[in-house]
Amino acid sequence: MQPSEFKNLLQHIQHCNTANLGQDFLPLQAHKQIIGWVRPDFMQTLYQYGVVQNQDKIDIVPPDISLEELGQRLIADQHTKTMNELFDIYPTPYAKPVGQIDRSVLPLLGMIGTGVHLNGLVKKGNDVYLWVGHRSPHKRLDPGKLDHIVAGGIPAGHTHQTALAKEAEEEANIPQDLIAQAEYTSMVTYSMIRPEGLRRDVLYCYDLWLPQDFKPTPNDGEVAGFELMKIEDAYQRVCTTNDFKFNINLVLIDLFLRLGIISKKTANAQILKTGLRGKLFP
Repeated sequence: MQPSEFKNLLQHIQHCNTANLGQDFLPLQAHKQIIGWVRPDFMQTLYQYGVVQNQDKIDIVPPDISLEELGQRLIADQHTKTMNELFDIYPTPYAKPVGQIDRSVLPLLGMIGTGVHLNGLVKKGNDVYLWVGHRSPHKRLDPGKLDHIVAGGIPAGHTHQTALAKEAEEEANIPQDLIAQAEYTSMVTYSMIRPEGLRRDVLYCYDLWLPQDFKPTPNDGEVAGFELMKIEDAYQRVCTTNDFKFNINLVLIDLFLRLGIISKKTANAQILKTGLRGKLFP
């Protein structure tokens, strides 16, 4: 890994860790747990929806206000546009969900969002290839960017395993018996300021070694098409461009470390590895 490559890879990680939670955001509590982080000016707006401040000056959603209903009211008043999909609300990645809310509201309230990402890999002789998706130009977020063969949010009621199977069928027509061979490899986390709000994301990463004759096909309109890219070319693309969707870069850096494309023994590799577990809390 050249110094310029390390610099660019680290910039991808830093680009996804731009939020200073303790300094720029206030904690939002429900069910006696902090569930989100909100800018002070928007917290003033939330007071109009019944959010109150307790004796410890922690902003809290009272028990008689449903989190799903709060989300629907924020959508109705055009603070965000519905994505017509409910997500579970997690205080931490390892906690049980405390409610559900429209996916679009997660970044508005700085709640943890969960997703699943699949590295679709192919071995040809001594060479490794990666299936790369091209996001539809009509996607609401990051249209036209390069993506994984399968990647998506985890809807309410799903685990990352069941969400992976669902997304694999919907996005790439991967059969269930094939996706069952996918191996969970790692978790990537970050807290990031985005146009849609505060993204506090947890990405569950999987590898799947696909047969040489398998060709993914778009199934739900979210992907315009797929291409098979040599892994070294994908590495150079990540090192030198912003062609991949912002969080795909992080999952690929994790893959490059795992495959040894980035040597794990260097100090810079350890910096990258540590950066892939960005802070979700102050």
